[in-house]
Amino acid sequence: MNKSRYISREISIGNISLGGLNPIRVQSMTNTPTLDTEATVQQTLELVAAGCEMVRITAASVKEAENLVNIKKLLIENGCNVPLIADIHFLPKAADIAARIVDKVRINPGNYIDKKVGKTSWTESEYQTEIEKIESRISPLIKICKEYNCAIRIGSNQGSLSPRIMNRFGDTAEGMVEAAMEFARICNYLEFHNLVLSMKSSNTRTMIYATRLLVEKMIEENLNYPIHLGVTEAGAGEDGRIKSALGIGNLLAEGIGDTIRVSLTESPVKEIVPATLLASRFNPIRKNDKTNLDFNWCLSYNRRKSNIINGIGNEENVAVIGNNGDFSAENFSNFKTIDFSETSFDSELFILNLDDDFDFSEVRSFFKRLKNSESENKSAPIVIHKIYYQTKKEEIELIAASDIGSFLIEGFGDAIWIETPGIEDPEFATNLTFSILQAARVRFTKTEFISCPSCGRTKYDIVSTLEKVQKRTGHLKGLTIGVMGCIVNGPGEMAGANYGYVGEGAGKVTLFKAGKAVVKRVDEKNAVDALVKLIKDSGDWVEIE
Repeated sequence: MNKSRYISREISIGNISLGGLNPIRVQSMTNTPTLDTEATVQQTLELVAAGCEMVRITAASVKEAENLVNIKKLLIENGCNVPLIADIHFLPKAADIAARIVDKVRINPGNYIDKKVGKTSWTESEYQTEIEKIESRISPLIKICKEYNCAIRIGSNQGSLSPRIMNRFGDTAEGMVEAAMEFARICNYLEFHNLVLSMKSSNTRTMIYATRLLVEKMIEENLNYPIHLGVTEAGAGEDGRIKSALGIGNLLAEGIGDTIRVSLTESPVKEIVPATLLASRFNPIRKNDKTNLDFNWCLSYNRRKSNIINGIGNEENVAVIGNNGDFSAENFSNFKTIDFSETSFDSELFILNLDDDFDFSEVRSFFKRLKNSESENKSAPIVIHKIYYQTKKEEIELIAASDIGSFLIEGFGDAIWIETPGIEDPEFATNLTFSILQAARVRFTKTEFISCPSCGRTKYDIVSTLEKVQKRTGHLKGLTIGVMGCIVNGPGEMAGANYGYVGEGAGKVTLFKAGKAVVKRVDEKNAVDALVKLIKDSGDWVEIE
């Protein structure tokens, strides 16, 4: 397969050229009620001032879609012509209205499926008939988009796949890709190419593997549409940024991705700084259409087999080297230090040093050379080592997550050794390493939180609520807890969580266990206590030591 990087078709979104060798574009989403025109306009202006290049606004109803015209008008009066994206949920009619107003509409394949409740199997003929029905349902939107020069983003989300797709592919990356490709093929057949695709999941592995598979499928079928990147429900603070950087940065390093969003359970404006840093870091790769992109990447997790030396190796956890990690640096003074161009393997354990300009595909090649070598040390454990000289913690978190995470996703690395001489905090590097391991789903050392960024559908203060839930449950190592803003996306997007807290509006919350609603319409003021009680009653609670 072609080794130069994936270069998407160039399209226009309002006044922005997207795809091709154009820069990576940063977008975010307002969290104000869409019917509150002034508040939505004010937040959009704040986002643009912070560096946001495209702004997404929820249009969950026909009324909200209709109000986009007032929002756009007031923005123009304020001298702002930023491309607007309407986020559509259940109503195709809302998409038809919004497409006449905004520059792009984001739809989920589930918006246009035949919702046959209770059906669990499809013959091949029935399967194809459903695809034909999708074509008839989406054709009116495509016609409108052609007339009004509006783009479409097909956003395939894990957790919201149709029963038909689930029946054939399961809740998998393959299912996510096929759900989107069905629409891409229809758009291509109808000669509509102003199209963007995305694979969203709160699981960084699934998001990366699905996007890689999407690229392979599009190359096979000669459909080179632009790709939007984001880790959905990434959470807040350091963990949210690290998880987003690991997923987004990994793919940008491979030359994949035309627009990005760092989704945080915080003010939307706070999403722009990390997104801009990631875009600027990887833009040089976009400008080089000869980037050595190795398409023989993994599409599922399979840790590299290695020996066990000094407690490090394949049957052990990926180790952390640092002041308060599993091992200190002194443990490795006798082992060979190499770089990714090395061809001589004469040590029982290797320390792989990464310089500032290392090439991801060349490091992959190193692991392949080691695997195929004749050396008796081909199964030696690998310590991945990098020194970050930056002096800002957030910058190091983002860069390190995209660096180190790329190898963990591939199953490479038996120990991680990060040094940050420009940071005075002696525990920062070690804690960062543990966080990256958790974001890559390799090693869990704390509670995993799945939480959506607030949007216009959220009916309560999700930022403060997440803080309360984290304070009460953040010591429950290995548990996954979802905190979701609305009943629209909540149940599906946190389906893999052990427990869930989902807002219903009107001061009510529903609590979930293993994807099922078990405590309904709890008063919001008592909901965190009720969540703790549910965890205790289920036998998953441990007291803080």
